[in-house]
Amino acid sequence: MFKNHPKGLFVAFFANMGERFGFYTMMAILVLFLQAKYNLSAEAASGYYSWFYYAIYALALFGGILADSTSKYKLVIFFGIVVMFAGYAVLAVPGMPLIVTLIGLFVIAFGNGLFKGNLQAVVGQLYDDPKYSKMRDTAFMIFYMGINVGAFFAPHAATAIRDWFLKTQGFAHDGSLPAMCHAFLDGRMSDPAAISGLENLASKVSNATVAGAAQLKEFAASYVSAFARGYNYAFALAAVAMIISLVVYVIFNKHLPNKVKAAKNSAGETGERPIANLPSLAIGLAFIAATAALFHFVFHQFALGMAIGLFLGFIAFIFTTSVKEEKPRVVALVLVFIVVIFFWMSFHQNGLTQTWFARDYTVKEVGPAFNIFFNLNSMLAFIGCLAGLYLLFFKKKPLHRTIGLAMFAGLGALVYYLYNGYLPSNPIAPEIFQQFNPLFIVALTFPVMGIFAWLRKRNQEPSTPRKIGIGMVIAAVGFVIMLVGSLHLAAPKLVASASMTEWGRVSPSWLISSYLILTIAELFLSPMGLSFVSKVSPVRFQGLMQGGWLLATATGNKLLFVGGYFWDKIELWQLWAIFVICCLLSAMFIFSIMKRLERTTQS
Repeated sequence: MFKNHPKGLFVAFFANMGERFGFYTMMAILVLFLQAKYNLSAEAASGYYSWFYYAIYALALFGGILADSTSKYKLVIFFGIVVMFAGYAVLAVPGMPLIVTLIGLFVIAFGNGLFKGNLQAVVGQLYDDPKYSKMRDTAFMIFYMGINVGAFFAPHAATAIRDWFLKTQGFAHDGSLPAMCHAFLDGRMSDPAAISGLENLASKVSNATVAGAAQLKEFAASYVSAFARGYNYAFALAAVAMIISLVVYVIFNKHLPNKVKAAKNSAGETGERPIANLPSLAIGLAFIAATAALFHFVFHQFALGMAIGLFLGFIAFIFTTSVKEEKPRVVALVLVFIVVIFFWMSFHQNGLTQTWFARDYTVKEVGPAFNIFFNLNSMLAFIGCLAGLYLLFFKKKPLHRTIGLAMFAGLGALVYYLYNGYLPSNPIAPEIFQQFNPLFIVALTFPVMGIFAWLRKRNQEPSTPRKIGIGMVIAAVGFVIMLVGSLHLAAPKLVASASMTEWGRVSPSWLISSYLILTIAELFLSPMGLSFVSKVSPVRFQGLMQGGWLLATATGNKLLFVGGYFWDKIELWQLWAIFVICCLLSAMFIFSIMKRLERTTQS
């Protein structure tokens, strides 16, 4: 996999994999933790969630400016890991009030801002060497796969710790119970049928009869407390993952490049224009202030105006800072940034509305065949079995084929053994659905790379901007699947009314299929976008433009609240239609400017 690539890619791959394991351990459970612990509504939880996701990427702009100004990319990355560890440590402490939890989330976001964009910039610097330049797209796909290897194991680790702690308290897991427990404790559950349904669920998860208001009140308080504390311990695991990532980075970062500032000439000048100047900063700040004021007076949304204003201010800043020779590249980058805003607004619903869909609308139990893919042991055995099949039929060396046959037969037998041991009905946790996106990334990265390589040999490979446009169309298809699967489901406002304890649910196939299509879209867009930014960015703006990519991602993530806002206000299928339309309009826009973008990549 790393053949013909510089050693630094190996270092970045594993440092990023450890950090992403910790991050996605948290992301698999964050919105569920906020609702279970603090009894937040869908709109409030999505607001905090979108601000956190926004800060993660927006602060990368600060990290990019810091690294570009000092050329200390590796040192800034180091401090980013340390700061993230501190944030996870805060979240790991049980019983913290909401304000402390939010502070911990900000600390994580700040550390991520120092880490994420600059590590991507360093990977791009590895391929500035003409010896490796043709491998840039492939390198970013490998780097991206490292993100998702860690992300695959994260939800399993989070749910295992949560379920372990629940078991120590005498409880089993049921993702729909915390909301019902809060509704009962707050006096919002008054319907006798709903209370009876809650008593039945309480008796089921505690293996003891729960009857009467006193017992139900005691159960509800205990269950919510245990549920939230289990998540705290999962956050502690994320902190451990950061330590591992730090150790890997400290030991092996010598293989990463050191960007050095241009040497001073006899006049004491560097020969390189400064990144920032006062007029540029003033214009950028003016855009931020004007947008914030507009949103405040028209929409009464000052904070949202600040978030969007920051993106517009960045555009104004980079335009006024760049010189004539740099402007065509800057324009191309900004146009792509605008497109990715709407992709991430849609795609990252996987941690918000699609997680609620998994919790509220997907069946709670599956048969033995489906359970193969929700149990880590059988899932790993199944993946190994497929890997053996690949070696058996696609490798020519007898040794490889022999190993492949042994893997296919041995691990296939293990899958069958585990399958026979499963019950006719097996409980599944909504967090586990978060495994499918990274799993599909890992599984599909090499086939997609292979298709691109095959097309490249025939001079038919789509340009990087064209891949991004195709990705937007594919993303729309992913949400069409969600739309069709939701046509006959109860509206979320009915589910949230506390007058129901059960309702119609659908097969996991709908959500899994959507994740599969959205993953293909992600492979066409995200690593290609990173490659495009590193390829097109003017030399003095490398870290800053990676920060700009992440700022656009941040703006899209701030708009995640759209899903939470409409969650319990419209029909479910109408919610998914919003994202279908956004993706299609974005695709139309990028194809309308395709010639301009392709000229820039060729210059």
